[in-house]
Amino acid sequence: MSILFYTVVGLLAATLGSLVGLGGGIIIVPALVYLGPYFVHEHVSVATAVGTSLAVLIFTALSSTLTFVKQKKVDFKSGLLYFITSGPGAMLGSYTTQFVNAKSFQLSFGLFMLFMAILLVLRDYLKPIKVDWAIRREYTDGKGDTYEYGYSVLPALAVGLLVGYISGLFGIGGGSLFVPVMVLLFRYPPHVATATSMFVILLSSVMGSVTHFVLGEIDFWMVLFLAPSALAGGWLGARIASRLSTKKPLWVLRITFILVAVRMIWEGLTLT
Repeated sequence: MSILFYTVVGLLAATLGSLVGLGGGIIIVPALVYLGPYFVHEHVSVATAVGTSLAVLIFTALSSTLTFVKQKKVDFKSGLLYFITSGPGAMLGSYTTQFVNAKSFQLSFGLFMLFMAILLVLRDYLKPIKVDWAIRREYTDGKGDTYEYGYSVLPALAVGLLVGYISGLFGIGGGSLFVPVMVLLFRYPPHVATATSMFVILLSSVMGSVTHFVLGEIDFWMVLFLAPSALAGGWLGARIASRLSTKKPLWVLRITFILVAVRMIWEGLTLT
């Protein structure tokens, strides 16, 4: 039963995560905290769930990034720019986790998930803002389509730092913030934003995981069982993203986020 639990969680989180550029950690952390006692018969602490999730994200992001690279959707130049601050930010967020108690974590994580659900609903109705950024980019994808977008160094570094910190703190990868910002603020085409986000998540997850490893907050047995299905899910999500509409999976994700967010907020407010 335990192996089946890890397989389902890893596959579902990685598939949905890479499908919309979230990374999957926002599913893994609540699953380990809430369902772990029932399926693996042991309590999983918040710090361990976050550290383990971030370590598993390395495999998810690696698998989906390799698939996106073959499809020529990853903008390495801008991705490396974001990583300059997202990497150290992930390490700082990972270090901060040890000082956050369970009550505060559940409340803040629940509020974050609720914010993500609202953002996922609004993303279909929001239009990219028109800003004359200092750096203008033209990117031609694997299909030969050329897109124009832009950014400036300081705003890009600020976004990278914020997303990296939240990634390390919550063990979520950061794509849930990266993709909307890249699309709405910098006018990336969605599929390029998703692919580039997964590339940055891959690099940041490695650095954040190092910090969690030093702090002893990674359960390597869980990583061992979650990693194979996460690899498969990362590949599957990237393949689906290139072929099918993401509208139906997005609605499933929105509803799931709201339900889990409400429970985490409630427990965060009532936990003694």
